[in-house]
Amino acid sequence: MVELITVMVLVGILGAIGYARFADTKSFANRSYADQAKSIIRYAQKLAVTQNRNVFVRSEPAGFAVCFSNGCPDGASLAYAPGGSNSGGTATRAYCQQYGAYVASWMCEGRPDASVAVASNTVRNEFGSGGFFYFDGLGRPHNRDGSTFTKMILSFTSGTTSNAVTIEAETGYVH
Repeated sequence: MVELITVMVLVGILGAIGYARFADTKSFANRSYADQAKSIIRYAQKLAVTQNRNVFVRSEPAGFAVCFSNGCPDGASLAYAPGGSNSGGTATRAYCQQYGAYVASWMCEGRPDASVAVASNTVRNEFGSGGFFYFDGLGRPHNRDGSTFTKMILSFTSGTTSNAVTIEAETGYVH
């Protein structure tokens, strides 16, 4: 009987820990968004190298997108997602718009949750409202005005969880 009660108490403790860990989805949303941003930026660099042309990354706290024209303005030539579509989440549907309509095939993702905050290590025009940078045909990153790109570290935070995406200056290596 004592063994049965001990096992039940232990299962209860493990269940409470497991529930608390899985009930807080903000940490999962944070990590997922950081991974999506990293994938989008890596894809832009690979696309620039394979097509030997400039590929632009729109980088804003609200989302990330890839296109072939300066800053990805509305109506710009969009880079399509390699899998055929983006995630299609609510935030992505709101962020990935062309002419006021959602474009499912665009390599673009919106911030999944307002609790996820994204910030750059320094104040820069390449990250923020209307921010963008680009990769040249050799995969090297450049600032929006073509000047020398300095290392960019994007911090994704949600509560106590923090993830970082780094874009190296000379090589454009994204990690």
